[in-house]
Amino acid sequence: MIAALVRPSALRSSCARLRDCAVFVALSAAVMAMPVHAQDQAAGSPAAEAPAATVDPATVVATVDGQPVTEGDLVMALQDLGEQFARVPEDKRRAAALQAIIEIRLMAARGRADGIDKTPEFQSQIGFLTDRVLHQSVIDAEVAGKITEEDIRARYDQEVAARPAENEVKARHILVETEEAAKKLIADLDGGAEFEKLAGENTTDPSGKDTGGDLGWFGAGMMVPEFEKAAFETEPGSYTKTPVKTQFGFHIIKVEDKRVKQPPEFDSVRDQVRSIVIRERYLALVDEMRKAAKVEVTDAALKADLDAQQ
Repeated sequence: MIAALVRPSALRSSCARLRDCAVFVALSAAVMAMPVHAQDQAAGSPAAEAPAATVDPATVVATVDGQPVTEGDLVMALQDLGEQFARVPEDKRRAAALQAIIEIRLMAARGRADGIDKTPEFQSQIGFLTDRVLHQSVIDAEVAGKITEEDIRARYDQEVAARPAENEVKARHILVETEEAAKKLIADLDGGAEFEKLAGENTTDPSGKDTGGDLGWFGAGMMVPEFEKAAFETEPGSYTKTPVKTQFGFHIIKVEDKRVKQPPEFDSVRDQVRSIVIRERYLALVDEMRKAAKVEVTDAALKADLDAQQ
């Protein structure tokens, strides 16, 4: 019933690259070789991390037709294809990455031999992918790479300061089907009956029978309007003296405490705040660049759509 009482609308609540077929082949072999229990355990593993920083990225780990594959190549593959390796046990990921690199190199060599790399379609794709890598590199160097802990903390403090004060109520309730039943319970409470005991014995809210009708803390917009209004108007330590009617029936509400809702702790939202800072600085940089650049859109309909998004 608590889930029903809560309003649904108020419930709490980098571009991915196209991957080479070689990755699928390497992953399939690695996953199929694992015992079932190992596959299940690996399914929840995070994306692979790079080898320890003490490893020289120039160290050669293999060659393909005489061309070296280095530790740096493995790191790049693990980072770029990390999501693809999610089901591979961590101690097998370097081998899976090497297998993927070998297959990519072999297929790439075949493509060059067949002249695929000289086709207009390939050159167009290479140009686009090059721009994407440069785009991300500029973000890393000029946006994300320049953000400090002080920047993140300042943005968090800004959000907290701009946040309007929000009150919360801690309450219990007893839900019954008729107004007469609710009035009788209010009379029992007036006579000294214990609210929690009456809730356990009488409430039709299944979740409230074993908790004395406890609803915990809730803020504005989290309950249906009639219930919310009555709860916020009732003083702590008291209960509603008349039944509160909602679509679920008739309620007696006991308010135990009120407080101003506290903002989330910095550490719990640090990553989200950092993402906000990155987005804001990225958009500012793009705006600066667009003002300095000459961009002409010759397709009238496309220009109208683009302008509408600015």
